[in-house]
Amino acid sequence: MDLRDTIRTYRLFSGSYDIVFGPVFHPGRKEAVRIANDRPGQHILEVGVGTGLSLPHFRRDSHVTGIDISEEMLAKARRRVEEEKLRHVEALHVMDAEHLDFPDNSFDAVLALYVAPVVPSPAQFAAEMRRVCIPGGTIVLVNHFMSENWALRFFERRLARLARHIGFHPDFSYDQFMHDSRLTVREIRPSNLFGYWRLLRCVNEKPASILD
Repeated sequence: MDLRDTIRTYRLFSGSYDIVFGPVFHPGRKEAVRIANDRPGQHILEVGVGTGLSLPHFRRDSHVTGIDISEEMLAKARRRVEEEKLRHVEALHVMDAEHLDFPDNSFDAVLALYVAPVVPSPAQFAAEMRRVCIPGGTIVLVNHFMSENWALRFFERRLARLARHIGFHPDFSYDQFMHDSRLTVREIRPSNLFGYWRLLRCVNEKPASILD
């Protein structure tokens, strides 16, 4: 996966993203926020905040920071924050998910929605989330993973070669991601249309290094 492909894809879809992907991904997005933001006064990071569709669903007493690799997507998120007066959103930064510019243990919870299959190194992406999240904190992901159904899996593998050119990884392996990410999963549930996506609720166990 090439980061340039991802940036190019999000630049292309930034204008239509809310219409095309907003309703389809809404259930997973809303449920992930509810799980991560379950207490007052939390400091929360959303990795891959995109156009900010999740931001209105956070508690108003939270302190939310969002990052994304796409300046075009973040421009829409900033307009959303201003228009909807989302004062709990403290900052929105252009930033690479594999190289987060935050100190260790900066956040009580971290979310990454529909991000893992489009980063060049899922292991480094997960290590950075673990690093900036406090020990015992919550990490929530929603992703598509390669289907366990043989017919769908065959289709996803055939599609993968083409899809990689637009920054998507339809044959993204759950088992491989769990091995590489070293995340400690406490709950897995189906999400969105037909349960084709999965929501992972994880507890952050230190240390965060991918080499530990």
